[in-house]
Parts: sequence; C-alpha cells; structure tokens
Amino acid sequence: MLDSVINETGTDPQWAVLWLHGLGADGNDFAPIVPELLRPHWPAIRFVFPHAPVQPITINNGVPMRAWYDIVSMDFRSRADAAGVAASVQALDTLIDQQVAAGIPAERILLAGFSQGGAVILSAVLRRSRPIGGLIALSTYLPDPETAAAQRDPDGIRPPVFMAHGVQDPVIPQAIAAHTAQTLKDLGFPLEWHSYPMAHQVCAEELEALGDWLDARFRAA
Repeated sequence: MLDSVINETGTDPQWAVLWLHGLGADGNDFAPIVPELLRPHWPAIRFVFPHAPVQPITINNGVPMRAWYDIVSMDFRSRADAAGVAASVQALDTLIDQQVAAGIPAERILLAGFSQGGAVILSAVLRRSRPIGGLIALSTYLPDPETAAAQRDPDGIRPPVFMAHGVQDPVIPQAIAAHTAQTLKDLGFPLEWHSYPMAHQVCAEELEALGDWLDARFRAA
C-alpha cells in the first residue's frame, strides 16, 4: 500500500482525485495547488497524493529516488521500464479500489498525473475495463503508444481527458505529448488539449483551464 498525502476539502467527500507526482518528487509536490484549483460551489473532494517507491534510476547513474518506473534510455519508444509501469498501474488500481471501498463511486474518481505520474495514469486507462471519471495528464506522454493502442480492449473505457503541455518543455518535447494526444483521440477518447509557453512545469493559466474542465465534470454529474 502506498503512503499518501490526503486533503479533504469538505466533510463526506463524494469525489476523489488521485494525483501522481513526477520523477524525484513525492506526494507533497502538488498538494499546495488544491487551494488554487478549488471553486466555492464544488462538491467535497478527497485529494490523494501518493508517494512513489524509491528505486535506482538507470539514466541517473543508478541514483535511488522516488519513481513510478525506471527510465532505461532517452529514446521515448523504449525509455520506460515496462515492468515498472505495470507495477505502478497495479498500485494505482489498489488506490482506486480503496476509494470505492470508502464509498466513492469509480465514476467519481479522477486520475491526475504529472510527467512520470501522467505516464502511469495514461497506461492505466488503456488497460482498464472498469469505469473511471476522467484523466488529467500534465506535461506527460504515453509510453510505447503504438503497442499500448494495439493491445487495448476495443470495448475498453473512454473517459474524458484533460491534457496540457509546455512548448519549451526540455524533458518531454511537446511533439511527443501531441502524438500521445492524437493516439488517444484516434482511440475515441474525448480529449481537451492545452499548450502553454512554459517548460516542464505547470502555470496559472493551465490551472484555470483545469478548473473549468473539472467544473464541467462536476456539473455533468
């Protein structure tokens, strides 16, 4: 079970957001943005920010750090350790099951991820047959999209996706993220794409757009 930072915005939350951090960070990384996202009329939400396990990272000379999977090369077609991605997807499924057991329907659970965390949630949704409320993919990409798309169940779920990226991102070039977005669209996912003049980070305009997207999810329910 993954240790997590938990922030509930009200009593008896009926929505949950599971938010996975990037390489070398931890669950505290995105916890401070909750007040920036919240809007007065929203329902109570349980934000869960899990800590990834500590493991050696190949491209960082084997230095141990928190990571959802090992990065074995700089080639985006093969850089993500497939076994590590699968293990993190399984850990994420456990987190989802915990929220369902706590009384939050799967249709009201949103998966968010930045960079490595985003790669995990995107991988998870292509392997998932049970419902989920939506995905928030920030400055990220889908590892090995061709294989992931080919192996996907054609009757699998297609939740709405919010995807945002920086034009000047030196870690994950925007072209890689745009290819992921197109792959998801081709698979029938309703995807909202945003691009900002920033590096590998988030910005105020991005959070405002994300707030609008979340607002639409809550209103639709």
